[in-house]
Amino acid sequence: MSVIEPDTLHSRNYLDFGKGFYLTSIHSQAVRYAQRFLRRQRDAWLNVYEFEFEPSEWSILKFDSYDREWLNFISKCRAGKDDTCFDLIIGGIANDKVIQTLDRYFEGELSENDTLGMLRYEKPNIQYCIRSQKMLNECLKHIESKQL
Repeated sequence: MSVIEPDTLHSRNYLDFGKGFYLTSIHSQAVRYAQRFLRRQRDAWLNVYEFEFEPSEWSILKFDSYDREWLNFISKCRAGKDDTCFDLIIGGIANDKVIQTLDRYFEGELSENDTLGMLRYEKPNIQYCIRSQKMLNECLKHIESKQL
């Protein structure tokens, strides 16, 4: 759907970086995500935003790789046990290969070290999770919405 005024209330729980409004700066990644809706016979939209913020004014957590810190944070968020209060989290999105590896880890099939070894050579895509409504209101501007 077209999301002109996003909010944090309608986000699902147990996502990679917790409850928040998710964005990517990679156009092809956004289109691939939207196509999942088309495969389910549902409407798919590509919402475009301008996202500008001064890093020193916000509480930000950034992951540059699929490392132990990222894995532990994702594990806590997906289990609903995250108690942090960051305004923004930036880091790798779990693509198909990464999701398969994470699923094996969460099911106990892979150890933490095995999981990190398998992810070591994966180059993270970028996702932004805006977790505070204040940041959404002040830093995100809707540009357009396109139905695919």
